Amino acid sequence: MRKPRRLLIAGGGTGGHLFPAIALARAFCDRCPHTLVLFVGTRRPFEIREVAKAGFAHVAIRAAGIKGRRLAGKLDAFGRVAGGIFESMALMLRFKPDLVLGVGGYSAGPVVLAAWLCRRKIVLHEQNLRPGLTNRLLAPLADCIFVAFDESVPAFGGKRVRVTGIPLRRELSAVRADAGADGDAGGKAERKKDVPTVLITGGSQGARRINSLMIGALERLAGGREMRFVHQTGAADEARVRAAYMRLGLEAQVKSFFDDLPRRYRSCDLAVCRAGAVTVAELAAAGCPAIYIPYPFAADNHQWHNAHAMAAAGAGEVIAEEKLTADRLAERITHYIENPRMLARMGRRAAARAKPDAATVMVEHCCRLLAGAAC
Repeated sequence: MRKPRRLLIAGGGTGGHLFPAIALARAFCDRCPHTLVLFVGTRRPFEIREVAKAGFAHVAIRAAGIKGRRLAGKLDAFGRVAGGIFESMALMLRFKPDLVLGVGGYSAGPVVLAAWLCRRKIVLHEQNLRPGLTNRLLAPLADCIFVAFDESVPAFGGKRVRVTGIPLRRELSAVRADAGADGDAGGKAERKKDVPTVLITGGSQGARRINSLMIGALERLAGGREMRFVHQTGAADEARVRAAYMRLGLEAQVKSFFDDLPRRYRSCDLAVCRAGAVTVAELAAAGCPAIYIPYPFAADNHQWHNAHAMAAAGAGEVIAEEKLTADRLAERITHYIENPRMLARMGRRAAARAKPDAATVMVEHCCRLLAGAAC
């Protein structure tokens, strides 16, 4: 009987790191059904819940971010990282992974370093156009580096780098499969043509500023053309946002977090959203145009770069948060909804940026690496 592969996935913390990692783990198990997968990350409830929901084991280690801290904070973080390295070394001896995948986030650092010390095969995945600090520091230790954007290759020197895209959640692959042969990636032909749908999301944790701007914009949108809304708010704002839609009598589905958000893309004509890597990739795969409002405090301003790559391709518009008002947001939503041909063209350009086979391609490269070939 063939010995099962052992895959250790390090990092996470947010949906941007976690959802691609889960998608890749599932693809690995599809290719090699006896693969044993272990996630190593933070103690954040969101991460623990989503990994368990996907059916995988999860272990938390000590780790902390260093960037942006004062001296005392940096010293504390270094102490945690040191503890995390010792915990990770113990994990290497206990789990004996064949392959360690770092997906970004500060918890990936101690694990990948321990993997290198134990001479394990290492691959990294960078979701954002501008690579994060953790992956930049770990890059010299990696046997192969996967990136989502062509523009990211120079940051790693070009060697051992493969442009694969971002592994998509299984639900989004089903949306694409259901789209039909007419190229309608979002499946929009199935819904009522006379009522357009706007999706609003600030990512897996929500975005309070976008929620507030949208509440203000609703006052202007309520008197115009009929629209539907799908709004992912984050836990803190769900009641406040739902009340705004109800007060104005607008048709809306409002939740703190949609487990089936990828399937809801099929009824979406326009998205108003942040520009995290997963959001950008999933909207591209669904052929959905967007008004991108990058989170201004994202590390290395990576959301700004993600968004501008889509805007340069003609797949969306970027508006800086500090320059956005409720009036302007209402005006831009109305502008696009009243120009369906423009939206359709933007949707096609978004779909052209998609890499729906990212997980399969990454697994193939990993299998080659494990077989002793170059990545």
